[in-house]
Amino acid sequence: MEKVIKPILYVIAAIIVFQFLSGIVVKKFDYFKNNKPDVSNITIAERERQLECLARNIYHEAGNEPFEGKVAVAQVTINRSESGMFPSDLCKVIYQKNKFMEKVVCQFSWYCDGPSKMKLIANETYEECYKVAKKVLLEGFRLPSLTEAMYYHADYVNPGWKKERVGKIGRHIFYKA
Repeated sequence: MEKVIKPILYVIAAIIVFQFLSGIVVKKFDYFKNNKPDVSNITIAERERQLECLARNIYHEAGNEPFEGKVAVAQVTINRSESGMFPSDLCKVIYQKNKFMEKVVCQFSWYCDGPSKMKLIANETYEECYKVAKKVLLEGFRLPSLTEAMYYHADYVNPGWKKERVGKIGRHIFYKA
C-alpha cells in the first residue's frame, strides 16, 4: 500500500507546484503585456531631450550622492510626470515654476538659483548622472521603497511638511504625496 501512496503523493505535489509556478509566470506575462509604457509618439529627439533634462536634474539635485540617491531623484521626477498632479512632460516637471505669496518657487531649487548654478561643472559627474537617467527612464530601474515618492528635501532643512515619509537615501528624505 505504501508503495502506491508515495508515488501518488509525489505526483500530486508535482502538479500543485507546477500549477503554482505556471500561475506566477502567467501573471508576470500579463503584467508586462498590460503595463507597457506608451512610447508610440516619442521621437529619438524627444527622448534625448528628456534624458538631458533628467540628467541635469540628477546632477544638480544629487550629483554628489551615491548611485541610489541619484536613482531616487530620477524616480521622484518620473513619479511626478506620471502622477497627473504635475505636467506629464519630464522637462516641464523639472523646470516648473509656481508663484506663491508673490514669490516664484521652483519645483527643484537649483532651477531658481540662477544661470550660474545651472552650469555643468564636473563632466565625470554629469556622465554618471546621464547613465542613471538612462537606466531609470529607458530601462525602468526603480527603487521599490520609492514607488509612491513624490517629494523630497535635503536632511539639513525642515520644510514642515505634513506628508508621509517613505525613506532617506544619502542626504535626502523622501515623502508620499
